[in-house]
Amino acid sequence: MTDTRGPQPQYEGYATGPLPGEREPAPGQAGGPYHPPQAYPSPAGGTQGGQQGVGAAQAARRPRTGARTTPRTRKARLRVAKADPWSVMKVSFLLSIALGICTVVAAAVLWMVMDAMGVFSTVGGTISEATGSNDSNGFDVQSFLSLPRVLIFTSVIAVIDVVLATALATLGAFIYNLSAGFVGGVELTLAEDE
Repeated sequence: MTDTRGPQPQYEGYATGPLPGEREPAPGQAGGPYHPPQAYPSPAGGTQGGQQGVGAAQAARRPRTGARTTPRTRKARLRVAKADPWSVMKVSFLLSIALGICTVVAAAVLWMVMDAMGVFSTVGGTISEATGSNDSNGFDVQSFLSLPRVLIFTSVIAVIDVVLATALATLGAFIYNLSAGFVGGVELTLAEDE
């Protein structure tokens, strides 16, 4: 293989000069090994003091008078720039299912409490007397507001709530992303106690 780059310039100081280990020391420098400058003065025990020198240097240190003794609270200012619509839809679906189950259970418990207190029989007797005539007994509230009918009605409302809450939360995530593109999103300040 041939070199097609042509002649290369030779730098005088690099090609012909001695390497760093081969150079002669300057007139003011000793010929020994290089020692980097020390950040702290060496202890009274000498340069090779070992553990005694380290202990003397630590004993000579004094604590700062302006040091903080109370714990510091770190704060971070963050911005919610985007809400992922898919994750918002999943979370809102699970939360609305939990809310629907709570609604059905609460309706069943409330019906049982009201039935045990005799509310349906009292209100049913009053309504049947008011709507009754000589030929008919009137409207029967107890058969109309039976437990199976109440639970079916509450379940239908819970299913509608699940669908609507999931759709509205997902639509809200899309709208938030559009508005955050214009104004930058919601800013939050988070604090951490140490």
